[in-house]
Amino acid sequence: MQTLTIQVTDFQQNCTLLWCEQTMDGAVVDPGGDIELILKALEKASVKLVKILLTHGHLDHVGATAELASLFGIPIEGPQIDENSLIAQLPRQCVMFGFPPVQAFTPDRWLQQGDTVSFGKQTLEVLHCPGHTKGHVVFFNRGDQLALVGDVLFRGSIGRTDLPGGNHGQLIASIRNRLWPLGNDVTFIPGHGPRSTFGLERKSNPFVGDRVL
Repeated sequence: MQTLTIQVTDFQQNCTLLWCEQTMDGAVVDPGGDIELILKALEKASVKLVKILLTHGHLDHVGATAELASLFGIPIEGPQIDENSLIAQLPRQCVMFGFPPVQAFTPDRWLQQGDTVSFGKQTLEVLHCPGHTKGHVVFFNRGDQLALVGDVLFRGSIGRTDLPGGNHGQLIASIRNRLWPLGNDVTFIPGHGPRSTFGLERKSNPFVGDRVL
């Protein structure tokens, strides 16, 4: 599986393009905005976009979803159904953060713990990881040992829990019980900032490292 991360919106959110090298079918994870950058990346990589995958419902992660789905006629999968209220409030989020207006939408498929999503010959496992938001999910490619964790975990930090639906205890439990068991060798792409590995974060992260937990 190939990956390309595109930073979008004023929040520098990591929108990630994934594709199967055998079929060149691809999925985009968290298209938060700046749709022209996403389209250029698709053209440059010669990828056929067949699916949109969402980790959670915050504007900087889903802002371009409705437009992109309509443009390509493709399904939206994720997040977990508890994000429904956040996605319904997208027009309000735009006003709050000074973003251009975007449409609310209903995903074609809500995801749950233990589900899988696929494109081409690639399959991603779905982990429900609440804490940053109630319905946050993480996507994991076991073969490549790669996780797309949204705003659950960052290099040297963790997701915010002071926004509506946030819960610090749940977030710590999600990282400890859902992410760490995947293994120290897993590389993760966070919603913002650089990649890291679970092993590095267990050694050095001041919030969820082994010395803390």
